[in-house]
Amino acid sequence: MAIALPDTLCYLNGHYTPLAEAKIPVLDRGFIFGDGIYDVVPVYGRRLFRFDEHLARLERSLARIRIPNPHTRDEWLERCRCLVQTLAETRGVDDQVVYIQVTRGVAPRDHVMPEGLEPTVFMMVNPLKHATADQRHHGVACITARDFRWERGDIKSTSLLGNVLARQMSADHGAVETIMFRDGFLTEASSSNVWIVQEGALIGAPKSEHVLEGIRFELLRELCEDCDIPYSLRPVSEAELLSADEVLLSSATKEVLPVTRVDGVPVGHGALRGKPGPVYARLYEAYQQAKRLQSI
Repeated sequence: MAIALPDTLCYLNGHYTPLAEAKIPVLDRGFIFGDGIYDVVPVYGRRLFRFDEHLARLERSLARIRIPNPHTRDEWLERCRCLVQTLAETRGVDDQVVYIQVTRGVAPRDHVMPEGLEPTVFMMVNPLKHATADQRHHGVACITARDFRWERGDIKSTSLLGNVLARQMSADHGAVETIMFRDGFLTEASSSNVWIVQEGALIGAPKSEHVLEGIRFELLRELCEDCDIPYSLRPVSEAELLSADEVLLSSATKEVLPVTRVDGVPVGHGALRGKPGPVYARLYEAYQQAKRLQSI
C-alpha cells in the first residue's frame, strides 16, 4: 500500500524541493549502509530551541564517523529557518521539528570509507507532536528489555534498526517506550533518555559510548539547579529504576514526560504510586519557561 508523503518543502543538496519529489541515488551510503548521522531540533513559535547545542552534537557525531561538516553554523541556521518559515506560512504550524541528516555520499558499494566524497545533506520539517494532556496528567507506560543495540550509542547514527526493534516491542505492548539495560544497568530508551527520582534527586545514567548524550542532559542539569533539585549522573541498576519514586523520559519531542507504569507495575510509593510526581511537575514548568528563553 502506498503511503502519501506530507506535502511539505525539504532541502536536499543545495535545493529546496517538495518532499515527495526529493530523490537520492541508490548508491548513497546512507541508503546502502546507514552511513550517516542525524539530529532533530524542536521549534516553538517558529523559533529553534537550543539550536547551538543540537548543532554541536551534530558536529560531534560527524567527527566520530569522519564526515566533514558540510555547512557553517549560519548556513545551517539559514536553511532551518527557511524550512520553518515555509511550513508556518503554508500550513499555519508554529511548533515544529526540523530533521537534519548527513550521509557520507554516493560511491560504489564497499565497506571502506572512500575519501573525498561530497556528503548528502537532507533536511525536512514536520509539525511537532506534543505529549497529550492525558499523558501529562496520568503518565505513560513503558516496558523493559536488554539493550541489544550496537556499542556506539553515543553516535546519533541513521543506523537505527536496533532502536526500531526496541520501539516496536513497546508498541506491541501498548507502551510508549522500551527502557533498556546493559549488564543490569540503565542505558536509555529506544528514542529517549531515562531518569529516576530518589528522595527528591534526579539521577541519570552516566555519559558513555552506550548512551546518547541527549540535549536535555545539560538542560535538565540547568533546570535542576534553578529548581534546587539535586542532580547526578551515575550507574543506575535495574532494581533502582523499578523501585524509584519517579521515572521520567526526556527527548526533543517528549520534552520531559512522567512514566507511571513499568512492565505493568505502578511506579512510586504511597499516595503517589502510579501518578506523576512532584519533581516531574517542577521540571515540566521550568522546561516551559526555558522554551521561551532559549529559542532563536
